[in-house]
Amino acid sequence: MPAMGATLDILERLVAFPTVSRDSNLDLILWAKERLEAAGATTRLVPSEDGRKANLFASVGPANRPGILLSGHTDVVPVDGQAWTCDPFRLTRRAGNLYGRGTADMKGFIAAAMALAERASGRTLSQPLHLALSYDEEVGCLGVRRLIDMMAALPVRPRFCIVGEPTLMQVVTAHKGKTALRIDCRGAECHSSLAPQGLNAIHMACDMLTGLRRLQERVQTEGARDAGYDVPWTTIHAGVIQGGTALNIVPNHCHLDMEIRHLPQDSVDPLLDAVRAEADAMEKRLRTAFPAAAVDITELSSYPALDTDEDAEVVSFVKALTGGNSLGKISFGTEGGLFQRRLSIPTVVCGPGSIGEAHKPDEFVAEDQLAACDRMLDALLAQLA
Repeated sequence: MPAMGATLDILERLVAFPTVSRDSNLDLILWAKERLEAAGATTRLVPSEDGRKANLFASVGPANRPGILLSGHTDVVPVDGQAWTCDPFRLTRRAGNLYGRGTADMKGFIAAAMALAERASGRTLSQPLHLALSYDEEVGCLGVRRLIDMMAALPVRPRFCIVGEPTLMQVVTAHKGKTALRIDCRGAECHSSLAPQGLNAIHMACDMLTGLRRLQERVQTEGARDAGYDVPWTTIHAGVIQGGTALNIVPNHCHLDMEIRHLPQDSVDPLLDAVRAEADAMEKRLRTAFPAAAVDITELSSYPALDTDEDAEVVSFVKALTGGNSLGKISFGTEGGLFQRRLSIPTVVCGPGSIGEAHKPDEFVAEDQLAACDRMLDALLAQLA
């Protein structure tokens, strides 16, 4: 089957698996494992701790050589509450675009990578092709960590890694790191008619928000800047606040979920210290009147920034595959920083589609983007032969 035909066939199957991060991805992973093994690949499952999900590591070619790693995540974001004009879990072809949840982010790349593995299995390779399919990337690059633990024990690690997140096939050398936190505020409840006698946990969370906004202003003014990013500074963002049970009760609990997306040039540690210092100061101040007052901080997820030198060999290698000369940086994150930091594998990001189409209703990848990805991977196969 021609490259594009195989890629479309695989993508249709991948989209049909509703692998939302909150649910299992095992049906997809076991299907991919069976298909890749039928093509001659060696595979290894790396399950989650509870066994509901799994990573898949697959290889074609000699095991005693480094080779190239293609990495992608199998989970997708929910479609709940979104106004789709087509079935999100059925591939729809319309006006040169391929619609469905995950087509851009990032099952299109996975389909192209699996199709490449099938083509590679019929060739004698001097270097192996590796595929890493992970779970729970959308909730903090959680699953790939267990896969990386397994890869750390490999006798020969991959030479380079290409993470296939949607970049419109531009070679991306850097992205921001991210740390997500939950701030739990505990106050003292009472009847709302006696509000001054209680400690309003929602007000506590709002005071923390004010502190976070001051921190953002300081970082934006005094922190690093990099014009290569759409947002050229480190950002501090609060996305969820929940508290209270009834209007006539002063709430005794409220939690705030926040994130820091930091430039590679900005260490996240001083920012985390500043958030904790704000919480400690509030707690100390409030406990003079309310001894049970507390502001607790829990890390929800974290992954490092990616920062590959633009003159690195991996950059020139992948640029030659794409035939393009431009380089980019992205504000969203990938598992690339983990491969780079924990396994010392030089890594870039390059994949079909636009991040602007991801996570939205009627998500799509353009057919010409998928075709460009197939051409890049065919060029890779020629290098591995």
